[in-house]
Amino acid sequence: MTAAFRVEPWSVSVTGVDVEHLAQEESVFGLSNGHVGWRGNLDEGDPRGVAGSYLNGVFEDHPMPYAEDGYGYPETGQSVINVPNGQLIRLLVDDEPFDVEHGTVHRHERRLDLRDGTLHRELEWESAEGRRVQVASTRLVSLRHRSLAAVRYRVTALESVAVTVLSEVLANEPLPSPHADPRVQELLSRPLQAVDSAVLGSRTTLLHRTRRSGIHVAVSADHTVSSTAATVPTVTVEADRDLARTRIHVALAAGEELEVVKFVGHEWSDSLTPQTLRDRADEAVEEAVRLGWEAVATGQREALDAYWECGDVRVDGDPRLQQAVRYALFQVFQAAARAEVRSVPGKGLTGSGYEGHTFWDFEAFVLPVLTSTAPDAALQALRWRYATLDHARERARTLHLDGATFAWRTIDGRESSGYWPASTAAFHINAAVAGAVMQYVRATGDRDFERDAGAEILIETARLWLSLGRWDDDGGFHLDGVTGPDEYSAIVDDNTYTNLAARRNLRGAVAAARRHIEVAERLGVDDAEVSRWNDAADAMTVPFDERRRVHEQFAGSTRHAVWDFDATRPEQYPLHSHFPYFDLYRKQVAKQADLVLALYTEHEEFTREEKARAFAYYEALTVRDSSLSAMAQAVIAAELWHLDLAAAYLAELAALDLDDLHGNTAEGLHIAALAGIWTGVTAGYGGMRDSDAGLSFHPRLPRNITRLGFGVRLHGCILHVDITPDDTTYRLSAGDPVTVRHAGRAVQLTAGEPVTLPTPPPESPLTPEPSQPRWREPGEAREDG
Repeated sequence: MTAAFRVEPWSVSVTGVDVEHLAQEESVFGLSNGHVGWRGNLDEGDPRGVAGSYLNGVFEDHPMPYAEDGYGYPETGQSVINVPNGQLIRLLVDDEPFDVEHGTVHRHERRLDLRDGTLHRELEWESAEGRRVQVASTRLVSLRHRSLAAVRYRVTALESVAVTVLSEVLANEPLPSPHADPRVQELLSRPLQAVDSAVLGSRTTLLHRTRRSGIHVAVSADHTVSSTAATVPTVTVEADRDLARTRIHVALAAGEELEVVKFVGHEWSDSLTPQTLRDRADEAVEEAVRLGWEAVATGQREALDAYWECGDVRVDGDPRLQQAVRYALFQVFQAAARAEVRSVPGKGLTGSGYEGHTFWDFEAFVLPVLTSTAPDAALQALRWRYATLDHARERARTLHLDGATFAWRTIDGRESSGYWPASTAAFHINAAVAGAVMQYVRATGDRDFERDAGAEILIETARLWLSLGRWDDDGGFHLDGVTGPDEYSAIVDDNTYTNLAARRNLRGAVAAARRHIEVAERLGVDDAEVSRWNDAADAMTVPFDERRRVHEQFAGSTRHAVWDFDATRPEQYPLHSHFPYFDLYRKQVAKQADLVLALYTEHEEFTREEKARAFAYYEALTVRDSSLSAMAQAVIAAELWHLDLAAAYLAELAALDLDDLHGNTAEGLHIAALAGIWTGVTAGYGGMRDSDAGLSFHPRLPRNITRLGFGVRLHGCILHVDITPDDTTYRLSAGDPVTVRHAGRAVQLTAGEPVTLPTPPPESPLTPEPSQPRWREPGEAREDG
């Protein structure tokens, strides 16, 4: 069952409360700043789908059980855990606990405000004894104050009642078990060991330590209390090993109100002393109490105003897409805003899905959006990857390779995937990291970062490709035994996406080594090595089927048998849940866009005719058992003027979490797919492409959209693009002149001088609109893999 969120331009809201879809709501209403994440649980904590209070980078190690061990298999896994939960505010009306499943809920609404960055809740409840109260709460996770989350909680009596608010911080709330092995379950059931608890005036602090990973966590809470009642509320405070509680009691006459503002500070470290963490968490709370709720909320709005100045996307004519793209941008931004040399997990900090791991899709899908709209956050994320470079070097040595190979799935930089065909062999993650470095430097001009970190990443990944590849007798360079983005094919030779991404990586390393000679010398790079990178890039093999006149996903792929889609029933999707991988690996069937993704990311490597033939061919093979597929398909469909198909893919992305299209939003949001909505709109309808030559645009709007506007940050300035069916206007906010391309034409932009050009007229597609496998048309409900 899915929640029925209203379609609104700047908010996501739902009326009523139904426990059947609470878990989905908790993910959709999740708040984060990249350091702290709170799922959208009800204030009182019960009922709930999954409790969720996270700190980015806090995890527990656990053994990785294998049926059969093998050389190079990771020995230790990592799983996100719940940190002490400061969301909880329980209410007693007279002596009856407020509970939406008991008594009578006369009104209940929750609304996520995308401009204020707040989650609002309003309700009216009548107890079994007939006592009626109104409750209003507003929650935020601060974008200005890294460790701070806060709740303003108001109770209004509709008749004379005594109310008691129990505000708690609770440790060791369980997560759904991430593993069937009982040893792992036992370890993760209570991962936090109490170190200390403290009460200082009205402030409480809990200190804990993870049992195996050795991470210390401090969570502090304090409150401001006010009331319009004739009597002053009584406040008592207590703290024990796993629970800190503040009890606030007052008698209210009809119309009187109690307001409690709760400030919660969160800190963690694997190196600082517990006392230092306690002091930091306490200081965050003390400062918030001094500032007060209004100042903290104002700071939240100001932070988002600054983000929306560039990040906002205006879509006239498609209200659902308008809501979805703003919601997506909000979630992508808050997943990374204060991550500060931490990763962005695949679910952000909205759920425990994928055990809290980050994957290649962060660099491939999320970082391009952050680079274009919030480059400071992108820089911090790239610095996190750089901070894991020693782990990547060690992993390469384990695999008997040169350079560095980054972890496929990880929290702290160590490989945490036990299925090597889809992880260890997916070397394209290294090209995604390198590509993100190059795009960031192009967009920002940040040569300091390139010198201090980026060049080293490019050099070490270039070394990886040289040691991984081989030369044939005809001088061609090959990458054998790799897994591309499509996980329904594995351990293949010359995956086109991987080879082209590696080529870009190698050329980027050549340029960086020549720009930063001192870095190259420090790493032992000489002219001969740089020449080898350049030669390998020029000789990179790109498989092509001459008979079918189509690029192969990998060498020989088009000679495999085609999957029998007509014999596959709709309930047999996703295929990996109903068929053995060995069967999938030897058939022409794609879990997600692979070659089609290359048509976008390596757009300069293909002619329009080649793109049209490839798109038609692979559309018929792609079942989209992954949420990562629809973005690339939307972009290429739009580029090839299949605008109705592009709109269908964007509608699917818009429905992914808001309609729980894959049935697993309860585990957390699909952050990479949400980022894909922005890319689908800007690169699809806007025709935006990035390359060493700069930004280019080729706008094309579907029939229902009458206007599209978006911004892109470029060298510290904002480039605004405003598209209508007739005209496209480019406006540079400040800075030096910039040259972009509009429909192939070079256009110089000067700050404060908008340039308006005709929007290119529609073109006839080179092929009929491609069809998809049976049951897999865009928008069909599907599970995610």
